[in-house]
Amino acid sequence: METAQQIKLWARQIKDIAQTGLAYGTDVFDRERYHQMNEIATQMLSFISGKKMGEIRELLPIETGYSTPKIAVRGVVLKKGKLLMVKEAADGLWCLPGGWCDTGLSPSQNTIKEIEEETGLRTKATRLLCLFDQTKHRSSVTMQHIYTIYFQCELIGGELRNSIETEDVAFFNENELPSLSSERIMTWQIKKALHLARKDSGNIYFD
Repeated sequence: METAQQIKLWARQIKDIAQTGLAYGTDVFDRERYHQMNEIATQMLSFISGKKMGEIRELLPIETGYSTPKIAVRGVVLKKGKLLMVKEAADGLWCLPGGWCDTGLSPSQNTIKEIEEETGLRTKATRLLCLFDQTKHRSSVTMQHIYTIYFQCELIGGELRNSIETEDVAFFNENELPSLSSERIMTWQIKKALHLARKDSGNIYFD
């Protein structure tokens, strides 16, 4: 692991300890120390990333409760061998349809919801394909620890359209993928998911 990546990891772990301490600590002096730990970690992240302290606080605010990774989902939808992808309005680059998980919905329900919202297509989740630890493979711009779950989904209806989150929606051949939103997805992850989707073995990739 590169030095900068290791320092970011340590700083995130310090912030997680501080968040958990603030959630469960009752002693006023301990709480003050946890706030200090959080500030030191923020300074470390600011130094190593070149971002201002205020930017780090916006990206990684102190949340309540025990600190855990955030969870996102992606849908793998095939039509005549081509893969459904969306052009993200946020950065103008392409990704599999999906996003953060909402409370009250299962991971598969979140995937179905995101696909319909972003593409206009109705689907049914049929298989769990992959569970990636995104932070293990590349540093997140948001500096959050993220797990991403990939589901294979079957088309059952709807009409292809854009949304407020997507500038374009289209199907692509595996060997003709557009420019990817590297914050959200990587080429090898798509190829891994497609390899599993085209097999009947029922195997699942996980980190």
